[in-house]
Amino acid sequence: MKYPQRIATLIAVFLLTACAANNANQQATADEGDPRDPFEPVNRVVWDFNYDVLDEYIVRPVTVGYVTVMPQFARTALLNAAQNLEEPLNVINNLLQGKASESADSFARFVINSTIGLVGTIDVAEKMGVPRQEEDFDEVLGVWGVGNGPYLMVPAAGPYDARGVSGQVVDIAYFPSIVDFQFTLARLFVETIEARARLMEQEQQLENSPDPYAFVKNAYFQNKEFQVTDGKSGEKEIDDQQLEDFEAFEDMLEDL
Repeated sequence: MKYPQRIATLIAVFLLTACAANNANQQATADEGDPRDPFEPVNRVVWDFNYDVLDEYIVRPVTVGYVTVMPQFARTALLNAAQNLEEPLNVINNLLQGKASESADSFARFVINSTIGLVGTIDVAEKMGVPRQEEDFDEVLGVWGVGNGPYLMVPAAGPYDARGVSGQVVDIAYFPSIVDFQFTLARLFVETIEARARLMEQEQQLENSPDPYAFVKNAYFQNKEFQVTDGKSGEKEIDDQQLEDFEAFEDMLEDL
């Protein structure tokens, strides 16, 4: 899922793109006066705060502690349960895009995993051939023709744009009404920590980028187009590994 969005270091994810090494300098130059980023001076200050303070002293240490003390089977079960709580959102957002089959899959997954899968701790639906169909209201707005709007680096939440913020508000508005708010907080915590843990090995990539802020911004908009077009974004299409890594980043930024 791609909601309450995430924290700076995870942006290392974007640095895994195949063209990163060849295009980073060009991207940094191209971003001067970027019309998508009218608030760049402020956004860069927030970027530094997210990365140098919040991630360094809070998110990363908590993640290291969690991974150290929590057995892998328990982590998998908790993550499955957290993702199962997202399925009602996927039902609605798929339906709003006219994806009746995907919406039905999300509903079936929620019923199966909540019952046979022991309140979602076991992804029985996946084993039965019913895959996850993740969608958020940001994508719904994109499919409806709403533009991204200005780029925003949000404190403690990472990269957003105006459409993403609006979509986030809607997703948060109808999700807590489905389950108790305590479950919502637990879901956000587990997904944030797991997303951050998957990015540990990519941290050096961020350090090696000549302008991490500019690269993340470009990758953010590229990924948004990929999501809205369901991967049919022409020359901007991302390979499977890149998408998986970017989605990990998406999850953490939204879930913080």
